[in-house]
Amino acid sequence: MAEYRHREIEKKWQQYWEENQTNKVEIDTSKPKCYVLDMFPYPSGAGLHVGHPLGYIASDIYSRYKKLKGFNVLHPMGFDSFGLPAEQYAIQTGQHPAITTEQNIKTYIGQLKNIGFAYDWSREVRTSEPEYYKWTQWIFIELFNSWYNKESDKAENVATLYDLFEKGGSNAAKAVCDEELTEFTAEEWNSWSTEKQYEVSLNYRLTYLAESVVNFCPELGMVLSNDEVKDGVSERGGYPVIQKKMSQWMMRITAYADRLISGLDTIDWSESLKDQQRNWIGKSNGASVKFEVENSDKKIEVFTTRIDTIYGVSFLVLAPEHEWVTDLTTSEQKASIEEYILETQKRSELDRMSDVKKVSGAFTGSYCINPFNGERVPIWIADYVLAGYGTGAVMGVPSGDQRDWNFATHFSLPIIPILDAQADIETQADATKEGKYINSGMINGLNYKEATAKLVAYLEENKIGRGKVNYRLRDAVFARQRYWGEPVPVYFKPNAEGTLVPHLVDKKDLPLILPEIDKYQPTETGEPPLGRAKDWTYTPEGSTEAYPLEMSTMPGWAGSSWYWYRYMDANNDTDFASKEALEYWQDIDLYLGGTEHATGHLLYSRFWNKVLKDLGYVKQEEFAKKLINQGMIQGVSAFVYGFSMNLSKIDPNDLQKLPEGFELLRKYILPKSSYDNFKNGINDELIKSLIQSKQKEFDSIGIDVKITPAFFPVHVDINIVNPATNELDIEEFKKSDRFNNMMINEIIPEKDGKYICGREVEKMSKSKYNVVNPDDLVERYGADTLRLYEMFLGPLTESKPWDTRGIEGTYRFLRKFWRLFFDQNGNPIFKDEEPTKDELKSLHKTIKKVAEDVENFSFNTSVSSFMICVNELTDLKCHKTSLLKDLLIVLSPYAPHIAEELWQELGETESITKATFPKFNAAYLVEDSFEYPVQINGKVRVNLNFPADMAKEEIEKQVLANEQVIKWMEGKPLKKIIVVPKRIVNVVV
Repeated sequence: MAEYRHREIEKKWQQYWEENQTNKVEIDTSKPKCYVLDMFPYPSGAGLHVGHPLGYIASDIYSRYKKLKGFNVLHPMGFDSFGLPAEQYAIQTGQHPAITTEQNIKTYIGQLKNIGFAYDWSREVRTSEPEYYKWTQWIFIELFNSWYNKESDKAENVATLYDLFEKGGSNAAKAVCDEELTEFTAEEWNSWSTEKQYEVSLNYRLTYLAESVVNFCPELGMVLSNDEVKDGVSERGGYPVIQKKMSQWMMRITAYADRLISGLDTIDWSESLKDQQRNWIGKSNGASVKFEVENSDKKIEVFTTRIDTIYGVSFLVLAPEHEWVTDLTTSEQKASIEEYILETQKRSELDRMSDVKKVSGAFTGSYCINPFNGERVPIWIADYVLAGYGTGAVMGVPSGDQRDWNFATHFSLPIIPILDAQADIETQADATKEGKYINSGMINGLNYKEATAKLVAYLEENKIGRGKVNYRLRDAVFARQRYWGEPVPVYFKPNAEGTLVPHLVDKKDLPLILPEIDKYQPTETGEPPLGRAKDWTYTPEGSTEAYPLEMSTMPGWAGSSWYWYRYMDANNDTDFASKEALEYWQDIDLYLGGTEHATGHLLYSRFWNKVLKDLGYVKQEEFAKKLINQGMIQGVSAFVYGFSMNLSKIDPNDLQKLPEGFELLRKYILPKSSYDNFKNGINDELIKSLIQSKQKEFDSIGIDVKITPAFFPVHVDINIVNPATNELDIEEFKKSDRFNNMMINEIIPEKDGKYICGREVEKMSKSKYNVVNPDDLVERYGADTLRLYEMFLGPLTESKPWDTRGIEGTYRFLRKFWRLFFDQNGNPIFKDEEPTKDELKSLHKTIKKVAEDVENFSFNTSVSSFMICVNELTDLKCHKTSLLKDLLIVLSPYAPHIAEELWQELGETESITKATFPKFNAAYLVEDSFEYPVQINGKVRVNLNFPADMAKEEIEKQVLANEQVIKWMEGKPLKKIIVVPKRIVNVVV
């Protein structure tokens, strides 16, 4: 081939890989396994931009390298294809989400194949396919049929729970379960009907129904997850979101809190990500204490990590959603409480937790009693307390907590000092644990450790509380009131009292398939969209009656919490994966994805994996041994500078005088130089002339105005901006919707007629018009060039700005590499000759560096090594076939298409993916000689070559005998000579 025609070569080999199933993998016990996985992508309509493939390229290089090193590599790809965007589009257009999703996936697959990723596409999975979500539903059933046994410290089938109840009642089971359950004896349990026993067991299962405060969007008619809410509105559509209590399916992830923390010590994940998970779980040791409500049989339970401050309590705060707020509110306070609750509903939990400056609250009118000193404590509500965290109640100790201090100061509540070491509590809280307790009854004079022990003992002796470990982590809401998600395999059957009780769909009837509906919105009566389905019922075996099915669907994270196992055996109809596959592939060896999943996907996935391990389905406690979070490729945005002249002083009556056709306001695009002058307070002649001209127009019709100049920088599509010069294609810009929507009157370029855009590094996003489509770059430069360039940009884990200008250098490198094989006329110049020592040295330096880099995920420095090696071999005029073959193998994980093509040109008939990574030979890096700089009294006077293994004594002798050295010694007597091997020689006279 005369020249490097990248598109021809790349299409040829992509077709070859597909036709020959080059990347398909099967179980092979003769080889060690290596499982490499990219985090499940969601197929958005926008497709990939150049930032998305960064992690995929890294994982592909690692996969290809490990295969060359003799590993059996599983490297699959699939799609997390249930999601809110497709449903929103369905609501707007009436098009079924499956159609949109299929179109988006087709685009993604085309783009991924275009970049040459070595995925085993025979294992592709999609969470929205019934063949897949059958097993997601199956896992839900397994969770529902399990409870957490504290004694065995694992999940077990509910059959073991029934056995314990049968033998010893509720006290026989040390279970993670709902709080404040009624105790029962073995005799009572055994006397109950099967139906009653089943209903009691619902309080112990890992999946259960409960009242929960959720993010509810009335406009969308659905519950949203925290990451679907931004600044109190839905991320999609920008609709208001309120806090609402609803009956929801929950998952008892809190049962695994300790194991989720301890498991972090066993996996190779970044410390920053581990810390995020530890903080999210938020383990804390403290005590639970009950405050009796005055004139009531109610007791408000509070968890505190500082029981030692109990005597400093001057108020108690409930979450506005607390179930007792209505009961505790007096008639005098009813209006203010209702108004406050209404305002609170408009704020997300994240906003409420993070806003530490705003102080707000409302008094219920009721009081509770401090169990230690009998003092009356006013009960308030405030939005900084969340119903779903802890008990939904906190005790206010303003002398020791700054948020409580702010609250007490704002509402003129007492601030009680409790330690003699507390200082300046008139101006701020002091959370010290030092000193001795004062104003604190039974613990006066004690220190922190003594006081805490005494108070916890008192709580437990008097049955008004207990020592307790608490977690910030809350049980996970496992339901969404929307259509496009996995149906929950549950139907509802009335009990003897007529109450609907949840029951499981039989496993043999899975998958429970998502039904067709006429619209994708909630029903007119407020039911989820599945309420529109005809005959959305289930008839259990042996029954003639059809019962209503659950109308909520599973959340977005359901299908992505176990998908790595399905890749192991993607086409299995009888199990989520066979025992053979699970035994061989075990777990993920390398997992790549973004840090945004730290406390969502990764936490839920670890939870599900531990459940599957407890139940004996898998052997690994953790699903991914190593996790790398790739950095972000940022976009470089381009700006033009809109300019308008605002009228800040005009008599409204004068507007009636304006002649017909008079332009009240004109908008311009001005040069960046004018914008810079304006921003820096410099008088700009162009701005001055425009204002004067407009001022004259008003003067001519006798209207007195004051004109105020204003700029509004505007993003423009970077694809119409020259990357080298930042020059805007003005004519293309004028054709764009962006220009027409701004209603610009005139573009004024620089004096040379060019418009130079401003630049800024930002997140790559369609909204910022800075998205670079990888398809365009692949077409122009090739997939291999794109792969190398993305790796060359910088360390994998760091963010870096995209600059299309730099890709040209990478493209030139591949063309230079091509010239090691062909001359300018396309004639082959490789030959079967023995490489020289210098040529082998260059090759083996590269082999060593690239192997180390890939194992350490330092892909950017590997690209530099390739460039250095090719430059050295070019200078050496090296075209030796045996050496070039080894170099091709080393390069092939990074640039697989050109490597395959040249491998074939060298006479090989099998794919280069079946080759073996060359072994590094250290002998080729050993130097025969070394050139020593010789210093005489601190100045280098001569350089002398000596054999690398020459003894120091012999070097000294030859240095002192050298004519140049003798000359510079000037006949002066020698004081000493110092030889630093392979460094320098110092002669002192």
